[in-house]
Amino acid sequence: MGAPHLMNTVKALLVYIVDDDESVRTGLSRLMRSAGFEARTFVGAEEFLKNLQTERPACVLLDITMPGATGLDVQARLNEKGVRLPVIAVSARDDEETRRLARGLGVQFFLRKPVDDQALLDAIHWVTGPRDSAQAESSGGNAA
Repeated sequence: MGAPHLMNTVKALLVYIVDDDESVRTGLSRLMRSAGFEARTFVGAEEFLKNLQTERPACVLLDITMPGATGLDVQARLNEKGVRLPVIAVSARDDEETRRLARGLGVQFFLRKPVDDQALLDAIHWVTGPRDSAQAESSGGNAA
């Protein structure tokens, strides 16, 4: 009899937005909320890493080029801590070396700024949704 109340406790996907640009954080946060996600924004790496919670489904939108610790540094620190959240890198800097480094660290998707809203939402669904391993291996597109 106690089980029906559990249906109401399902939380929306949490999207961490780590970007040093306030207008980007604000715009992405609005987009996430309009898509039914919960958004938490952070100015930089240290603030994000201090406030990271891993008890619920989440993904990270991570700016690659930030002052201080870069997005690649953040991904490396997540790896060191054993945190396995899906990460989507967003950056105005889009070159093969950056993509190679991001891929090597485990970034699952790489999008160039300015980010297309629908492409970003599709990427979030792709990195957080269920899929079989054959589908994941054959998937093309902008995967990192």
